[in-house]
Amino acid sequence: MRGPEADLDLLTGAAIRAGQIALQYWGKAPRNWEKDAGAGPVTEADLAVNEELQAILTAARPDYGWLSEESEADSSRLDARHCFIIDPIDGTRAFIAEQQGFSHSLAVADGDRIVAAVVHLPVLGLTYAAHADGVATLNGQPISPRDADIADARVLTYRAATEGSAWRGGVQPPFRREFRPSLAWRLCLAAEGRFDAALSLRAAWEWDIAAGSLIAERAGAVVTDRLGHRMRFNNPKAMVDGLIVAGRNLHAQIRAALAE
Repeated sequence: MRGPEADLDLLTGAAIRAGQIALQYWGKAPRNWEKDAGAGPVTEADLAVNEELQAILTAARPDYGWLSEESEADSSRLDARHCFIIDPIDGTRAFIAEQQGFSHSLAVADGDRIVAAVVHLPVLGLTYAAHADGVATLNGQPISPRDADIADARVLTYRAATEGSAWRGGVQPPFRREFRPSLAWRLCLAAEGRFDAALSLRAAWEWDIAAGSLIAERAGAVVTDRLGHRMRFNNPKAMVDGLIVAGRNLHAQIRAALAE
């Protein structure tokens, strides 16, 4: 039997297996190198996790498309109704530095919408999950966001997003900037209310945000691109135009404060 709930069960098992493989390399100086065109680092662990995930998931759902940061582009995914959207290790720099905040980000798209999602942090023992017909959970317990005013908000974003040119009047609102290495985890932290928002004003790869976007949405956050539009996935370029994830009031305040 298939559907979002069954797909979530499949993703959860695969994410746990991904964590087991990653921990065989973490803290042991895995081989790593820079990708072409300044696309960032990759390690032998990224590739090992990707290989295992692709084997598990495509064997279970051979008719689903495949989009992964560590796989060659395959345009046939655009013809499939469903598509896996995978980041084998989100936060590779943190992984190389032996930091704990890397994650495995796994999602299923049905058309252009995410319907099942898992973000798993194996070192920290955290598993965030959601499907389109249920609530978002952390280790099996429901989660929900907070809804602060922008002046009091703790916002997960990168440093450049606080530059004045990004904001109306050339001045960033007085929120407190925070950072975590995994973008997928940032969305989940906003979803569970540990932080008030996750924000990116630059284009984001789908594999970084697909899973976290559904988890945040099912938790009760407002989830849009930087212009306030609904995110659409399994695009030909596999990118989304930034993101704003926050409670309804804070999301509206961030949108109103941004320069277009």
